[in-house]
Amino acid sequence: MNKIIYLLRHGETVWNKKGVFRGRSDIPLNETGLKQAEMLGKALRGSGIERIYSSPLKRAVQTSNMVAKYTNGRVIIDVGFQNIDIGKWQGMQKNEVKKNYPKEWQMWLHSPEDLTLPGGESVRNVQKRTMKRIEELIKDDSIKIFAISSHRSVLKTIVGGILKMEGSYFWKTRMDNCSINTFEYYDNRGFMLTKLNDTHHLKNVLIENE
Repeated sequence: MNKIIYLLRHGETVWNKKGVFRGRSDIPLNETGLKQAEMLGKALRGSGIERIYSSPLKRAVQTSNMVAKYTNGRVIIDVGFQNIDIGKWQGMQKNEVKKNYPKEWQMWLHSPEDLTLPGGESVRNVQKRTMKRIEELIKDDSIKIFAISSHRSVLKTIVGGILKMEGSYFWKTRMDNCSINTFEYYDNRGFMLTKLNDTHHLKNVLIENE
């Protein structure tokens, strides 16, 4: 069965702008993020998205609801696409992490795939749980076009997993707020990346990549 998968990063939050590690803090979209989400929804109008599998965090759900408004897709909260648990880093700014966790900070910059966040989750575990859900959705004959509304750390592991990227892959792709990323899946040849970090629909709205 052929399928189309949309990977959608949520809109901007105050903590994005301040460079604060967010993790599973349930912070909402800010004014810019709400505008981004609406532009995203409008850009996906006519896409045929049937379901939007959303991280349970507010910023992802708000983005999902806006996409649903313009696509008539059904929002389904899916803990499989929950954000990475960043443990003790949650709520800390980058300079604080650099000072208090120098070894782990260097790993985050250069080889995050090998990092288990202090008191939190490993990037490898994020990829394991997200790819399990992707495989389940691919096998679901009741759905052909669906979206995943989630977070940068989650979506990057999905891209890496689908493309079977090895070694240090995390920082080799960019995933901006409310970007559109798409894969097509074919029974006879697997996945094909068709769009990566498309933000043309955001026009002059500020993009923060934190």
